[in-house]
Amino acid sequence: MPAWPPELSRYCCQIDFLRYAGAVLRQLLTLVLLLGAHPMMSETRQAISCAAPGVEIVASYVSHAIKLDAAHPAAEWQTARPVSFCSDWQGKNPDPERETQVHALWSAETLYLRYECRYRELYVFGDADANGRRDHLWDRDVAEAFLQPDPSREHYYKEFEVSPNGMWIDLDVFPGGISDLKSGMQRSVVLNERSHTWAAELAIPMKAVTPHFDPGAVWRANFYRIEGSKEPRSYMAWQPTHTPAPNFHVPSAFGKLRFSRH
Repeated sequence: MPAWPPELSRYCCQIDFLRYAGAVLRQLLTLVLLLGAHPMMSETRQAISCAAPGVEIVASYVSHAIKLDAAHPAAEWQTARPVSFCSDWQGKNPDPERETQVHALWSAETLYLRYECRYRELYVFGDADANGRRDHLWDRDVAEAFLQPDPSREHYYKEFEVSPNGMWIDLDVFPGGISDLKSGMQRSVVLNERSHTWAAELAIPMKAVTPHFDPGAVWRANFYRIEGSKEPRSYMAWQPTHTPAPNFHVPSAFGKLRFSRH
């Protein structure tokens, strides 16, 4: 057979290349669609996302008081970029069905926190003080915040807890002990058993955390969740503490809380 003219040979090669490239692209697209549709792959991506939190949360500024309504959050919460976590206190075993998101807002008088929590099961106390305070709240399902306005005093910080049914406790933590903080914290909690989610909004007076609030200061902070009726319970942390047994009281593992002026 006579050889193809050089110009025609180049033309045919280009056609073959385009056909080959098109086939490869179709295969890649099919693979991407299959991976996206596969529930295990989707869950894996979600687990990776909620298991790799940053080390900093930024509180967005508000110039006025925010009305707490966990079921119908104020529009200002949309300005707060959340942090999320779903891994245990060692940074292992991510569980997207127990993911927690935390938003933060601040004014000169108040630090606002909003928790959005997914859960597998509920385990809560049925009784509390008349004002909703419940001692040993950590023995049931809770969301927690540890706040340290002065990192130079490593073993001094404040602890705030809230449960899916609205109970709460606040504590002053110091070397060798704890005491009731009596912060005047306000809260709003909503539970949706159909979607297996609950949300809580907290309003924490700045004066209960630090006598002289400086928005230019960088606080240390950590956020936690506890869930489950019996051991091994789920002890989840935003910043892992990496202790052999579950322990949230590790200030050296706290992340950073910054206050944005925007």
